[in-house]
Amino acid sequence: MELEPFPNKDSLEFKDKFVERYSALTDFEEWKKYSLAFPRKAVRVNTLKITAAELKKRLSPDWELKQVPWNKDGFWIKNVKTGRRDIGNLTEHALGYIYVQEASSMIPPVALDPKPGDRVLDMCASPGSKTTQIAVMMNNEGLLFANDIEGQRLAPLGINLQRMGITNTIITLMRGQWYEKCGILFDKILVDAPCSGTGTICKSPGTLRMWNPKMVQRLAATQKKLISTAFNILKPGGVMVYSTCSNEPEEDEGVVSWLLENFSDAEMMDIDIPINSSEPVKEFEGNKYHPDVNKCLRIWPQDNHTEGFFVSKIRKKG
Repeated sequence: MELEPFPNKDSLEFKDKFVERYSALTDFEEWKKYSLAFPRKAVRVNTLKITAAELKKRLSPDWELKQVPWNKDGFWIKNVKTGRRDIGNLTEHALGYIYVQEASSMIPPVALDPKPGDRVLDMCASPGSKTTQIAVMMNNEGLLFANDIEGQRLAPLGINLQRMGITNTIITLMRGQWYEKCGILFDKILVDAPCSGTGTICKSPGTLRMWNPKMVQRLAATQKKLISTAFNILKPGGVMVYSTCSNEPEEDEGVVSWLLENFSDAEMMDIDIPINSSEPVKEFEGNKYHPDVNKCLRIWPQDNHTEGFFVSKIRKKG
């Protein structure tokens, strides 16, 4: 795959503990090569407004669109004449024909597989990339709750919903844990949890400065509250997807393992998606995880030249 490294990549510093941890988890040099390169730009076609064929026709001959294998409406996009990157300035973006979305970010809604008529919750929704993807997959039918904890984050969420022509979505402002008090049960829930973001260094190199093990532990505690709340408000037979853009085992397999060990009616589901993935982490720093974490998707940046991601699919028995 063609890589375009950051111009200042050699000036970035890695903490010793970070190097030690990630060297134990993966091929660190290969990880660094992909994490310190510009990510491939990708868009998702909003089929509520336009077909992929119509979009390609509008953008040619300046723009080349290459299919993302795991999402029929997702495309890597490149300007073949000037190499410009400002896809967000396209008229098609303003019209809501496309959503600029990293290719690996499209995986959780595909795994969730929402259908028209479902009642769905996106627990950590802003700025709305996965919310709008779910709504499009539902064909604007059924009911979608889009929640976030910070009021200022609801502004871009609302704007994106309007721009994309989404009409089946209710925006809520509350802690995800408070949903248990509402008495609503859901067919499907996405918990794309707040995380350390170590899979997104290719677009946020500042993550390297902020990273520390204690921060990861605090985030994992919050993630366990979110995943348990989501499971409690899931209908019997319902499906939940838990995902992060982190490659930290404590935030990924560790959280899923904790759920499986504490909820006897939780069962892992296979994720059948055409994507390169790596072996899930079975044990980390002396903690052995539940054997069913083997069904999770662990995606390193070097696996597909995307951001790193973690995706799990869980069903509530009944």
